[in-house]
Amino acid sequence: MTRKPRANGIPPRQLEPSSVARRRALLRGVVGLGIAAAGGTIGSLARANALVVGQAAPPLVLNALDGRKIATRDLVGKVVIATFWATWCEPCREELPLLSAYATSHAQQGIEVLGFSLDGPENLAMVKEVAARLSFPVGLLGSPWAGDYGRVWRIPVSFVIDRTGRLVDNGWDDPEPVWTKERLQKVIDPLIHSKSELDRSFGARPSLPQTQ
Repeated sequence: MTRKPRANGIPPRQLEPSSVARRRALLRGVVGLGIAAAGGTIGSLARANALVVGQAAPPLVLNALDGRKIATRDLVGKVVIATFWATWCEPCREELPLLSAYATSHAQQGIEVLGFSLDGPENLAMVKEVAARLSFPVGLLGSPWAGDYGRVWRIPVSFVIDRTGRLVDNGWDDPEPVWTKERLQKVIDPLIHSKSELDRSFGARPSLPQTQ
């Protein structure tokens, strides 16, 4: 007997949207792959082979609601959290305000959060309503596929890129992928409070001689 899918261990009744007939197809196409993942088949294939912690992070481009195109490769020098969510995902809705507050309080330390929504265009108004309360840019992913990050088969899921553009946290490997205050302190704080990753990797730039 096939079990109903779960996202991050949350009972299906918490993830199903109010307009069941309209959204259940997307739920099956994205989170529904968790059924096969539980059997260790499609789930393992969905995790892109290109994701290697400590190596260059595959590129991502957020088509933000305000019209900007924000590429992770243009954010070298910042710590980037790429988070994938949807309006009908209750755990996602709970962690978004936490990420927003964290991004605001650490803005001067070079933190950048990018929010990729898996909602379809028909839910754009709801996405905008959520985005209006967040301090970081949000955009529609447009497809369950996120390039070399693979198919987004469970949410929430996030990926962390350090100041040099290296992947430092692979969300597919996190047994508890939902962000909490404690997890932010453990994963992100060391990246933003330590000496610049750019200085460590490439060496501090030499001082230029002063002209007389």
